Amino acid sequence: MKDTDYTFGTQEDTPEERDNRSHYRLTARAQIMLETEASCPEPRGVPVTSGREVECCVRDMSTTGLRLVSHERIELGALLPASVSLSNDSEPFALTVEVIWCRPHGTDYLVGLSIVESEQTAHIEWTEAVAIVMDPF
Repeated sequence: MKDTDYTFGTQEDTPEERDNRSHYRLTARAQIMLETEASCPEPRGVPVTSGREVECCVRDMSTTGLRLVSHERIELGALLPASVSLSNDSEPFALTVEVIWCRPHGTDYLVGLSIVESEQTAHIEWTEAVAIVMDPF
C-alpha cells in the first residue's frame, strides 16, 4: 500500500451522496468482497455448499467504515464478513462490517459500511494501516 494511492475525501459527491462520518476518509483504489450468504458446513456424506460473495469497489474509507459501489442491493443492518484488499501485494484484511445505508446510484448502489470491532477480525490492523496512510509524515 502506498500513500500515493489515496486522497482525502471525494469532491464529486452530490449533497445526497454525502454521509455523516465523524472521521476523515480517504478516496482509495481498493476492492472488497462481501460474504452475503455463508457456506454450509459439510455434514457427513453431503458436499459442501458454497456461500455467495459480492465483489465491490471501495469508493472511500476511514478507520471506522467504508463506502462502496455494489452492482446489487445489500440488506440494511446486515452483519457481513468482508475481505478488503488495499493493494495487489498485501494480504486482504478480514473484517466484519455492518450495512448502515444502501441507496440507488444509477444502475448500481452506494453502500455505507461500519467496521465492527471483533477479536476474530483484523480491525486493529485495518485501523493501523489506514492511520499510516493518513499520516503525512
